[in-house]
Amino acid sequence: MDEQLLARRAKRLAAVFPKAHFPSELASHVIAFDSGFAAPELLPDLLPFAARALSTHRQESLQYCASQGQPDLREWIAGHMRADGSRVTADNLMIVSGAKQGLDLLCRLLIDEGDAIVVTAPTYFTAIPIFRSFGVEFVEAPQDEQGLQVKTLEALLRARRALGKPAPKFIYNVADFHNPSGATMPEGRRRQLIEVAREHGTLIIEDSPYRRVRFAGAAVPTLKALDTAESVIHVGTFSKLIAPGLRIGWIAAASDVIARLIQLKSDGGTSPLLQRIVCDFCRSPLFEEHSSRVRTHYGQKRDRMVAAVRRELPGVELLIPEGGYYVWLTLPTGMDGDEFAQRAAALGVNLIPGSRFFANTDPGREPPLPRNHVRLSYSFASLAQIDEGVRRLADVHRSLAT
Repeated sequence: MDEQLLARRAKRLAAVFPKAHFPSELASHVIAFDSGFAAPELLPDLLPFAARALSTHRQESLQYCASQGQPDLREWIAGHMRADGSRVTADNLMIVSGAKQGLDLLCRLLIDEGDAIVVTAPTYFTAIPIFRSFGVEFVEAPQDEQGLQVKTLEALLRARRALGKPAPKFIYNVADFHNPSGATMPEGRRRQLIEVAREHGTLIIEDSPYRRVRFAGAAVPTLKALDTAESVIHVGTFSKLIAPGLRIGWIAAASDVIARLIQLKSDGGTSPLLQRIVCDFCRSPLFEEHSSRVRTHYGQKRDRMVAAVRRELPGVELLIPEGGYYVWLTLPTGMDGDEFAQRAAALGVNLIPGSRFFANTDPGREPPLPRNHVRLSYSFASLAQIDEGVRRLADVHRSLAT
């Protein structure tokens, strides 16, 4: 296609198909440490709930659905969030086809080309092209073992204000078991972030896919629960807790935000069939049993991955996450994560180099793009595959260390 016919946002996108490795396409010897696929053994049997949705609820499930979402599911999510400390009702919720559709809709609502947004460095790599397609200016905020460094962000925002630049439209953050770093922000730092956002008149988008996948430590209040001025927009999903193929997520926000989002949602409503299946599963006793099994299972996999990395990869640093799907490795100085990932793929281990998790990849960026990171997912691989996969990574490590 003649590029002159493309919209500006499309010109920023690659003209080749992105490489993707799905479980059904993997050769038998390949170990998937890359994307956060659900553990096959944890996918629940939803057949009874599907049968009920297609019989008892047929007239609801096979019709169009309101853009805001199925009322019973919104009521359940609102109760779930209130039990977790947030002050929301069903009117503050909209069901979306996965959290990424939620992010896209929020950009449509909030972003004009050239607007700035804050992302962490590193940040969720799948969100980067969504934001980039809207022509945003990225403001990167560094992280440490406690997540986003709020004091540094505050200094960045004050410097922008001193230069007469407008405040970023929003701060995007994964506060629980950050993807990819695994860090969880403590409550004090969360409160500081909310205050900084208020001072500068910017919103916070809290992406919370792993909230219920905690297997160590004590829960910290969500940013939404700590918010008293409706400056936090919360994005949730059932992908990590129940099944990613359902593509059911939600946005929790002030009612005027939801009203505008409803008008921007052009898909005729997220699948009412899938919403009914999820709703009835969540309201059944099986949901809590399933949630407990998920936490135990992924906790065992995290422990196995951490032990294997410590045993096989000397000089590699990692933060031990209290939940979620990933560990973020810091390779020895001078070891390149992109080359590490390429050599790992040649040995049958798929992983993602750390460079893909940074929004600003300009050659002249300051500080320079970190090159010595990789992200490993422990969610899909079996315990035996975790041991074997990290053993293969030890061969890569040795080859790059010599």
